[in-house]
Amino acid sequence: MEEPSPNLDSTLGRLVTERGLATPADLERLTAKLKASAGGSDPNHRSLSALLVAEGLVTANQLERLRPELEEQRAGQQIPGYQIIRKLGAGAMATVYLATQISLDRMVAIKILPQKFTSNEDFVARFYAEGKAAAKLNHPNIVQAIDVNRSGEYHYFVMEFVDGRTVYEDIVNNGPYGEEDAIRIGIETARALDHSHKQGFIHRDVKPKNIMIADESNRTKLADMGLARAVSDREAAEAEAGKAYGTPYYISPEQIRGERDVDARADIYSLGATLYHMVTGQVPFDGQNPSAVMHKHLKNDLIPPDHINKDLTSGISEVIEVCLAKDRNKRYASAADLVEDLEAIQRGESPMQARKAFDVNALAGLGSGEAHGRPMSRHPQQTLSDHPTFWMALTGWIAAGMMAIVLLVAWSQLS
Repeated sequence: MEEPSPNLDSTLGRLVTERGLATPADLERLTAKLKASAGGSDPNHRSLSALLVAEGLVTANQLERLRPELEEQRAGQQIPGYQIIRKLGAGAMATVYLATQISLDRMVAIKILPQKFTSNEDFVARFYAEGKAAAKLNHPNIVQAIDVNRSGEYHYFVMEFVDGRTVYEDIVNNGPYGEEDAIRIGIETARALDHSHKQGFIHRDVKPKNIMIADESNRTKLADMGLARAVSDREAAEAEAGKAYGTPYYISPEQIRGERDVDARADIYSLGATLYHMVTGQVPFDGQNPSAVMHKHLKNDLIPPDHINKDLTSGISEVIEVCLAKDRNKRYASAADLVEDLEAIQRGESPMQARKAFDVNALAGLGSGEAHGRPMSRHPQQTLSDHPTFWMALTGWIAAGMMAIVLLVAWSQLS
């Protein structure tokens, strides 16, 4: 293993103690030994890593397994103007660290692209696209971008630090959200999407892991623009045609099909899937593998959320179902419309946009029996007489019939 610098020696020392490979007392003794032998010729006394192996505290293989994290720490130490504090988490494409922005003395999060991806032009381009997309968005419910750049061989993206947890962590740790909290988070996330869409960007990966809740303010923050794309970027749309970009549990049918003209309604579908997971504790469609899950998004009828969680109001269930319409023309036309309905439910009123969609789609299916998993199949046990549109029509028919009787009686008396 390559010899660490003194700074990385301290990082190595922290890593081996965190993993229980050595004690703080061991490190103190070895550090003293390193200082005492500074400048000496003994190869076993030139670095902490060599001493750890020589003393039998760790093996060469264990050190090799620590190499990726040491490399990432090295990257953090090479980013000018920032001081890495600790690792926050790691995803498929990057590792995120908590750091101090020295010039402003504030906490930030720094996402660093692992070295294994730096030679992949697609990964690097996507990394910078995320930073540039986020930089064009300025909204209280979106994680703010600060900088995206390169230092030496490392690519990094600096962003606002949100001291909190993700919606996914809440679901795992506490189970389903209460309806009131789910509606509040849904409103704030939909507002973030509305801002993004008006700036010409679709997120394409809305999911519980990408929605953060700040501990202090309880404010929702939409994060990770890694798959964001400008709607006007036709070149990217053509290059991505036929490929399914997104997370299987929350991906829209048009993304699964790899359609070129994916628009804001794909994000509405994903937010609907996220809300479904939040209020039921289950994803809308599950399966043994990603392919099976995506097939269900395309073909299977949705089990209404209020059939799983009986405590839900019909209003929130209707909103979620309209979001999750397989035909995007039957979803909300915009995130602003979704906000309007969620705010109505919050006030104790009916979600009129969703009701409108249910009535229009139901009437369209009356003749053919077709409902595409929407209003006519929302409650499988319902008959036609259970639908409000039926009663409106029946009332009209009765009124017309009574008027006809009155007219006939009047005519008979006149004659």
